[in-house]
Amino acid sequence: MQVTETLNEGLKRSYTITVPAAELDAKVQEKLVEAQPEIEMKGFRKGKVPMAMLKKQYGPRLLGDAMQDAIDGAMKSHFEATGDRPALQPDVKMVGGEEWAEGQDVVVEMTYETLPEIPELDTSSVTLERLVVKADDASVEEALKNLAATAQSFEDRRKGSKAKDGDQIVIDFKGSVDGEVFEGGTAEDYPLVLGSGSFIPGFEEQLVGAKADDDVEVKVTFPENYGASHLAGKEALFECKVKAVKAPKEAELDDELAKKYGAEDLAGLKAQIAQRLEAEYAGASRAVLKRALLDQLDGMVSFDLPPSLVEAEAGQIAHQLYHEEHPDDHEHNHGAIEATDEHKKLAERRVRLGLLLAEIGRKADVQVTDQEMTQAVLNQARQYPGQERAFFEFVQKNPQMQQQLRAPLFEDKVVDHIVSGATVTEKEVSKDELQTSIDALDEI
Repeated sequence: MQVTETLNEGLKRSYTITVPAAELDAKVQEKLVEAQPEIEMKGFRKGKVPMAMLKKQYGPRLLGDAMQDAIDGAMKSHFEATGDRPALQPDVKMVGGEEWAEGQDVVVEMTYETLPEIPELDTSSVTLERLVVKADDASVEEALKNLAATAQSFEDRRKGSKAKDGDQIVIDFKGSVDGEVFEGGTAEDYPLVLGSGSFIPGFEEQLVGAKADDDVEVKVTFPENYGASHLAGKEALFECKVKAVKAPKEAELDDELAKKYGAEDLAGLKAQIAQRLEAEYAGASRAVLKRALLDQLDGMVSFDLPPSLVEAEAGQIAHQLYHEEHPDDHEHNHGAIEATDEHKKLAERRVRLGLLLAEIGRKADVQVTDQEMTQAVLNQARQYPGQERAFFEFVQKNPQMQQQLRAPLFEDKVVDHIVSGATVTEKEVSKDELQTSIDALDEI
């Protein structure tokens, strides 16, 4: 077998791999000898089928297997010998294609872009500032009031009172389209908070001003993108019977409220809220710290980037931004989206930092554990209530999805590794100052 270099330009590499016909024939013969003892054929005992007949029957398939084994082995040996690490899967094409005939040498052309040599980086010279925010009394009280609002109850209004936004009305309703009652459009004793937006647009507004014992006809049009296609865009009539009008009553800020949320008393609940707030602040502070770290790293190194990786990343960025700017376009049949110079510049930064972090992590032997992966899958599965098991099975069978979940875990662990050896000072700031720093991340 012979491997000949045909291109070595920047990070681009091209080689021809020649597998002699005699070598292929020997591999086929070897496979036939291995299989012969287990093969039965009409007229012959098991293991006694003549080699010539085996070659005629199984030779073509085994020849294909032998070609693939030989090429895979040549590629593996080449990468071990050169130390090249392909940026993407190498492009392998057979020279001659359909003109090739059995008995001829097999020649394939292998083309790829190798990952660049990344210079050594002394991360101990990195200096960072960690923003620290304490949960002040005002923030805790605000969070406590919001908690009380979610735990509100409702009390009957005085007889004859008209329902207002924020009130809860208890209704029986029956919905119909073109005079036909439709499935799922009927309920009794349904508690509806007016202004909650839990019903289709226009429904709740027509019940504002209703009183207990009123009969109200609500006329609405289902949205064009309504989940039930047979109702989408249709006009509907709901016959509603108002059975009660109730005013909201916020929960008292006392020990009873605290016990509802698992605390012993109000002081304990406030301590829990303060702890949660500071965890949220710490998460936001980490995002600011990470951006500052990446900015520093980006200015500390320079190396060639594989054009294919930059092009793929720029395309992803352009596609993502298109859908952010066109949130109503849920399809992907919008045709090619041209990446701009700005997209390419951002792609270069992401690829450069991605390769740098990967190299730092490789040299530091940073690993994502099975337990960390399982937790990541659990967190993702929570987004699909009732389908958690199916999501787990999907991830198990999908290496690409596994990589999508593993990549951010690996990156965060590498960031932690670098930060642990950097010079980090702490600066106490207000939550508003922290928010300003977070907002600035989106402007860069």
